[in-house]
Amino acid sequence: MKRTIVAALVSCVTATPALSVEDINKDYIKSLAAPGKTVLVVEYYDGGGKVVDRKGYTSATGYNAVSPTDFKVDEKTTLHLYGVQPCQGDMVNRNEGYSGSCDEFAERELQVMLKSAKVLFCRAFVSEQNSPTQNATCYGYYNYPGSLDSVDMLENELVSLGALRVSKKPDGSPERSDLDEAQRIGKQGYGMWADPRVKGQ
Repeated sequence: MKRTIVAALVSCVTATPALSVEDINKDYIKSLAAPGKTVLVVEYYDGGGKVVDRKGYTSATGYNAVSPTDFKVDEKTTLHLYGVQPCQGDMVNRNEGYSGSCDEFAERELQVMLKSAKVLFCRAFVSEQNSPTQNATCYGYYNYPGSLDSVDMLENELVSLGALRVSKKPDGSPERSDLDEAQRIGKQGYGMWADPRVKGQ
């Protein structure tokens, strides 16, 4: 819970791009919350940005990370946070008391965000709809009365915390330029970026 609150506070400082702010209806996402359950909604878009289908799920126990960038929806479907990845090999962050694999660190942080969310709202292109693993961008609604009420993009938070970094295209350019500011914050020494070996990867 503490890490989720920290993640949300980081997002307040981060100047997030249009994709993650103006482009979503936070009130709509909050309205999906249901007592005692985690609600997951996946919207599918066509090439023109129009919603062409929507699928809804609920879970009494929440959703589980199955890798640093993937979480299971049901037996047939896994959602993949695209354009981000963990560092390679092992990492050490003394301030956070972590020493171990990059994958394990990132998966743990994703799991915290998934379990703390009241609502998970994901967007994918309609071409992903029938794939067992679907590339998506996901947001979480976090509410702790009196202290926190926010909708945050999972990728943005995980990159800001140094749990994940932006993947690069074959030409070396970032796969997700909308996360540039989040990565700048992470590189100040959070998560993986506290380990000098990561900077050389």
